[in-house]
Amino acid sequence: MLKIGLTGGIGSGKSTAANHFESLGVPVIDADEIAHQLTQRGQPALQQIAVHFSSCIDSQGHLLRAELREQIFSNPTQKQRLENILHPLIRNEILAQLLPLKNDYVVLCIPLLVEKNLFSWVDRTLVIDCPEALQIIRVQKRSNLSTPQIKKIIACQASPESRLSKADDIITNNGSTQELAETVKKLHNSYQSLCNPLPDQ
Repeated sequence: MLKIGLTGGIGSGKSTAANHFESLGVPVIDADEIAHQLTQRGQPALQQIAVHFSSCIDSQGHLLRAELREQIFSNPTQKQRLENILHPLIRNEILAQLLPLKNDYVVLCIPLLVEKNLFSWVDRTLVIDCPEALQIIRVQKRSNLSTPQIKKIIACQASPESRLSKADDIITNNGSTQELAETVKKLHNSYQSLCNPLPDQ
C-alpha cells in the first residue's frame, strides 16, 4: 500500500486537502488528531507531559493546550522534550491504524514530516504550499491567535524552500476550496495509476 505523506505549514490547508482525499474514499491518518487523543485526561502520554509541563495541566487533570503551545514555541528545548514524549507514541498508533487497511494508498497527514526527517514513514511526500500572508489570515479565522503568535509558529517550522525541495508532489493552495478539490482529484487519479500501472502493450 502506497503511503502518501501530506505536510505543509500552519494554515496551508492540510486538513482541507485531507478532507478532500477522504471524500474520494481514501483513508487518512492524521498525526495531529492522534496527538490530541494521546493527550486526553488519563492517557499515559499526558502523565509524562505533566512531569515536565506541570503548569500546563489544570486542577481536573486536563491539558491547557494554549499554555503548552506558548511554552514550546518560546523554548526550543521544551519543544524537543514534548516531541520526544509524543513522537514514538504517534508512530506506534499510525502503524496500528495502517495494519487493517487494504486500500491502494493511504494519506498520512504529518505536519512535522520535513522538520523531523520522517521520510522513512512514507513513500511519497505531498506538500501543501501557500503564501505566508494567506497562512496568517487562515489561522486567524479559525483561532484566537495574534499575528505575532502565528509568525512565531511559522518561524519554528521548516521554510517553504526546504519543504518544497523535499516534495514529490506540490499543491499551491492559494485559490478556492473548489480549486483545491479539483487538484486533489487529479492527484488521486495519479496515485491510483501508480498503484495500478497499466500492463505493457
